[in-house]
Amino acid sequence: MATKTFIAPDISCKHCTHTIKMELGDLSGVQKVEADVDSKQVTVEWDAPATWDEIKSLLVEIGYPPAE
Repeated sequence: MATKTFIAPDISCKHCTHTIKMELGDLSGVQKVEADVDSKQVTVEWDAPATWDEIKSLLVEIGYPPAE
């Protein structure tokens, strides 16, 4: 299982974190998504077939790109 923690600077409210959790949670292979409004930190755990590139692309698509 792979895990990545990153900052999503565009998180501003609980609706943002809910959207991230729901959208990423729908990806096949994503096991767990945690997101925090105050720190703007997101942690994702996944297995195949999900990939970081796929997760990152979806985050960009929904308006919460990870900080580089």
